[in-house]
Amino acid sequence: MLADRAPLDGPVSNIASWNYPMSVLVHAMLVQALAGNAVIAKTPTDGGVACLTLASALAAREGIPVTLLSGSGGELSQALVRAPEIGCVSFVGGRDTGAAVATAVADLGKRHVLEQEGLNTWGIWNYSDWDALTAVIPKLFDYGKQRCTAYPRFVVQRQLFDAFLAAYLPAVRTLRVGHPLAVQQQDDSYPELDFGPVINAAKAKELQDQVAEAIERGAVPLHRGSPSDARFLPGQDTSAYVQPVTLLNPPRSSPLHHAEPFGPVDTIVLVDTEAELLAAMNASNGALVASLSTDDLATYERLAPQIRSFKVGNGRPRSRGDRDELFGGLGASWRGAFVGGELLVRAVTRGPAGERLPGNFPEYQLLP
Repeated sequence: MLADRAPLDGPVSNIASWNYPMSVLVHAMLVQALAGNAVIAKTPTDGGVACLTLASALAAREGIPVTLLSGSGGELSQALVRAPEIGCVSFVGGRDTGAAVATAVADLGKRHVLEQEGLNTWGIWNYSDWDALTAVIPKLFDYGKQRCTAYPRFVVQRQLFDAFLAAYLPAVRTLRVGHPLAVQQQDDSYPELDFGPVINAAKAKELQDQVAEAIERGAVPLHRGSPSDARFLPGQDTSAYVQPVTLLNPPRSSPLHHAEPFGPVDTIVLVDTEAELLAAMNASNGALVASLSTDDLATYERLAPQIRSFKVGNGRPRSRGDRDELFGGLGASWRGAFVGGELLVRAVTRGPAGERLPGNFPEYQLLP
């Protein structure tokens, strides 16, 4: 992969989210270092400090040029994004912070890989295989939907809404939340749980407030998990736990209408035409993944290219781990070079003069 390529002139700067410290951040750092670059990484504000400290210490012990630091993004962005010495910026996080980073790297002409949030959607149109949908619903709540390829939005053809609910609600009602060691007796089997807490109590409150506000403004609650079904240790702090919630038609004034909740909150939007289906699936101006369930392959092949998502599944979920393809996003969900396999190496090395990296760049922009 490094044939006829050279390291960048400055270190690679990494600012990442907390939820996948090893498979996303450390993986990228090691590839960057093995490609010949010095590497700087900031620990995420919400978590991962212990894991990343240990990983970086092990790398440093073996002579890999990795530097790990902590602090707020606001305090460190001048050095990690704008410093002239930085050769490339790799960012994973929300759109608000990402937009500021994107503006800075564009002004400075720096290489960049900016993965940002997107509202991943699942469309239902002229569909009848409800057993298949019921089977996949619980899996979509893995990790409490705290990952960039979670599906928090279903866009459903109105005339199929009753059949959709008959498939969806029994599945979501099986979800169980709690602590994996919350056994009633010593010989009691461990409880079967689908996910645990969200990242912290502040995030839990944010989600609960967004749900309450959406309902107050007109959203219809279709399902709210009961805390009585959860399994906890005696005296355990449960402030970071959120029960699964499903809302119909969140109001346009709600963040749940257009933004990724990053937690176990599903929303459903009803549509009557294909044009409305596409508009609702593209509500967030770009996503990493999307899926469309329809019985007619020709309908899928006609509509899928109009969905502003980097990967689109035909009745199945897509993920970062679909390794036959590179990883990226469309619209505001991604800025800069796409990555995956050899493309991650190309993003952090210099190739032939005038080389154009595959990615979501402004038209005609060439990277140094």
